[in-house]
Amino acid sequence: MASLIETLEQQLATHNLNLDDWRALLQRLLDYGVLCRDDSQVEADFYDQFVRVQELVDQYLSLIGIRFQHDPHFRFVRLIPPGARVPGLEDESDEPSGGGFRQRLSQHEIALILVLRAEYDKVLREGLIDEQGCAALSLEAVALAMKNLLRRALPENVGERRQVFKRLRQLRLIHYVQEADLDQSESWIKVRPLVVNLVTNEWLEKVRRDVGGLVPQDDDGKEVEIVGEIKSEKHSIF
Repeated sequence: MASLIETLEQQLATHNLNLDDWRALLQRLLDYGVLCRDDSQVEADFYDQFVRVQELVDQYLSLIGIRFQHDPHFRFVRLIPPGARVPGLEDESDEPSGGGFRQRLSQHEIALILVLRAEYDKVLREGLIDEQGCAALSLEAVALAMKNLLRRALPENVGERRQVFKRLRQLRLIHYVQEADLDQSESWIKVRPLVVNLVTNEWLEKVRRDVGGLVPQDDDGKEVEIVGEIKSEKHSIF
């Protein structure tokens, strides 16, 4: 009887991949939680490998209760932790996750994600999205939107502000070239379409209704939790 590894190797061979390729792909997915083909050549290579063995990846991750969301048009993949609820995806179980795959973002990071989602919608309505589905925003526009929508400002400390944007770049929500650009209000960033999948229209409307400079809370008064997605008891907006 063939072992699991032997069976996997046989399946990979039909796609011209080996076990080392498989390990590197899964490690990248589990480490980053997202693949975006347009981010870099390295990411493009991993994404192309994923497309070739998508069914195998799905079978493997389902054994530990992890799903993924794949957008072939904008060419990104992101993992969905156990128990997370995501717009457009049926939750296979209402059982809560123990949190092993989850992490928390700071209030500044959550606030910025919400603002970028709102600004992305505005650019989309104006028909100014580029062919990769990205919206170009100036930092000045982002700062103004932050004040108008949430009545709060971007971090005043340069290091903290850079860290907030760096975190969102790691999540493949935005793209910029140099960190030094973040110190200039006339600098621009690109907001990727992944942000639409992370923040639902319902959450955005809730923020607009309850605007007061605080991070949104769920119906029990708990802070919105980040799961590789921003998640409340009833909704998942990341």
